[in-house]
Amino acid sequence: MPATRPPSMADVAARAGVSHQTVSRVLNGHAYVRPATRDRVMLAIEELGYRPNQAARTLVTARTATVGILTTGTTHFGPASTVLAIEAAARTEGYFVSVASLTGYDPETVRSLTDQLINQGVDGVLVVAAQQEVMRLIDDLAPGVPVVAVAARGDIPPDSRIRYVQVDQALGGTLATEHLLALGHTRIVHVAGPSGWYDADQRADAYVAAMTARGLEPRVIPAGGWSAREGYEVGRALAPEIASGTGPTALFAGNDYQTMGLLRAFWEHGVRVPDDVAVVGFDDIDGSGYLVPALTTVRQPFAALGEAAMHALLDHWSAPDGGEGGVVGVIPPELVVRESTAAPRA
Repeated sequence: MPATRPPSMADVAARAGVSHQTVSRVLNGHAYVRPATRDRVMLAIEELGYRPNQAARTLVTARTATVGILTTGTTHFGPASTVLAIEAAARTEGYFVSVASLTGYDPETVRSLTDQLINQGVDGVLVVAAQQEVMRLIDDLAPGVPVVAVAARGDIPPDSRIRYVQVDQALGGTLATEHLLALGHTRIVHVAGPSGWYDADQRADAYVAAMTARGLEPRVIPAGGWSAREGYEVGRALAPEIASGTGPTALFAGNDYQTMGLLRAFWEHGVRVPDDVAVVGFDDIDGSGYLVPALTTVRQPFAALGEAAMHALLDHWSAPDGGEGGVVGVIPPELVVRESTAAPRA
């Protein structure tokens, strides 16, 4: 073989002793290839260092093996972790990703970025958006390729062609609240995430439902955002109440970053966690087990979420007429109990 060119499919066929068409079937995952033949082809590919020509495959299959990811707020832990999980799942399935991050939530920006992805020839679009206004704008688009959304959306239009995968945010809120109730707490406050986010709303609604079911008065404090700074400000306001014994004995925060701010504010005011107030977070961010005290939190299974999103897109391609929209995958979260929660003081 000349050393001046990379190995071709014909070279692989010659090395394996099969036809050019058989090599093509193996590369495209065709079911009707005998295992022994497939093994010979794969061995020849490995020995020769053959790499398929993606441009040529696109001409044959009418697919680019690229999926688009339209995302919002990639600096936030949840969306960023979801995007990384989807990229890993796509790579496992043999796909590349093209990521477009929204800088605004107006119709023009959403449509422009979606069009950019479509113009790149992506085979499908995965939308990572927890904001209600963004998903309602996505409803009005007709991109011409399958769309899968990662969003804990409850207001899906009945005629939607979009498929949804989601972490069960309501279950996560219930797990956090029920854990504190089981410890004996009755004065529990929920520090909520920003309004207009599906995740924040479902966690808050689950907290209210769990408290109401026990005949207890819910108290939701909007933090206005997801950051440690916003949690810190809430903690500063609550610390005097807690120190006086008239405030909550437990807090369920909208996410772990808010919890970091709460812990700082309580430390500054001499409020002990969990002796004076128990604290539960959400997400199980890297390092939450090394806070002082180690944080009890709700873990979101991002790897499983990314795999579910990619599989939903693969199923979309194989279904007649693209299949129906709606929720096709719900991933349960997990409560991780650590040192920041304990029974209330007698």
